[in-house]
Amino acid sequence: MSAVGFAILVVPAIVAWAFIAWARRAAFAARLADRPNERSLHEVPRPRVGGLGVMLAALPCIAAFGDAPLRIAAGCAALLCAVSVADDVRSLPALPRLAAHFAAAGVAVVAIAGGAGWPLAVMAASALAIAWMTDLFNFMDGSDGLAGGMAVIGFGAYALAAQGPASPLGISALALASASIGFLAWNFPPARVFLGDAGSIPLGFLAGALGLHGVVAGTWPAWSPFVVFAPFVIDASVTVARRLLRGERIWRAHRSHYYQRLVLAGWSHRRMALHAYGAMAVGVAVAFGAARTGPMLQCGIIVVWAAAWLLLLGTIERHLRRVGDRPPEPPGRTIG
Repeated sequence: MSAVGFAILVVPAIVAWAFIAWARRAAFAARLADRPNERSLHEVPRPRVGGLGVMLAALPCIAAFGDAPLRIAAGCAALLCAVSVADDVRSLPALPRLAAHFAAAGVAVVAIAGGAGWPLAVMAASALAIAWMTDLFNFMDGSDGLAGGMAVIGFGAYALAAQGPASPLGISALALASASIGFLAWNFPPARVFLGDAGSIPLGFLAGALGLHGVVAGTWPAWSPFVVFAPFVIDASVTVARRLLRGERIWRAHRSHYYQRLVLAGWSHRRMALHAYGAMAVGVAVAFGAARTGPMLQCGIIVVWAAAWLLLLGTIERHLRRVGDRPPEPPGRTIG
C-alpha cells in the first residue's frame, strides 16, 4: 500500500476518535445530547457528537483526493451536516429537512451522472434512491454500534471494489470507512456517544452518491450498493411499507423497525450489532461474487439472495410473535 493509502486508512480514524474524545466533554455537547424519548432504545442521555467527528475526518480527504463529482458530493454532505446540526439543536420541521435531502440528491446526480446521457426518468429515479438512502440511514441509527458498523463495512466494501487508494472513488470510500472506525470505538455497545443526524444523514447521502459514482464509472452494477447496504435498505423499506398498509402516520416517531423490535424483545445492543454485521458481510460477499458472473447468473444470484431475505424476515416475525411483540405507536411526535 502506498503512503497516501496508508495515511487515508489510519489518519481519519485517529482524527475522528480524537475529536469525539474532546467533543463529548465539551460545553456544547449538552446541547446536542440525545435524551430518551418514545423512539429511543436507550435510557440515559448521550452526546450526539460522533457524526461531527466522522465528517471532520473524512470530508477533507474527499475534497483533497476525490474527483470533481466527489468533491461536489462532499460539499453537499457538509451542507447536510450543517442542516442536521441545526435539527439536532432546534428540531427543525420535516419539510425543510426533506427539501435539503432532495436538493443534495439532485445536485449529486447531475454532478456524477450528468454526462452519462441517461434519460430524465433514470436521473430522477437515481435522485430519489439517494434521497431514500439519506433518510433510511437516519431511520436505522437507533441501536448502539449499528450505523457505525454498517458504515465501516459498507464503505470498506466500496473501497475494496474500487481498488482503494488507486482511484478517487476508492480513496474517498476508504476515508469514510476509516473515520467510521474512529466513531465506532466510542459507539460500540455500550455506546458513549451517538452519531446524531449530523452523521447519519450525510453518511446515508454519501452511501448513495458514492454508489452512483461506481455505477457510472462501471466499477459495479447498479444493484450492488443496495445489496451491500441490504440490512438498512430492507429493514427501513419493509417497515415503511408495513406502516403504510396499516394506515399509520409514517412521519410519527415509532419503534417498529426490525432492529428496534428485536432489542425490545430482549436482544442486547451488542447481539443486534453483531448479527447485523454478519448479515451485511454476507451481502458484501454476494455483491462481490455476483459482479464477477454473467448477467443471467447475476439475476439468479440476486433472486436467491432476495428469497433468503424474505425467509429471514419471516423467521424474525415468527420469533417476535412468540415473545409477544407489538409495541404501540407513540403519539404526537414527528420522526427526527
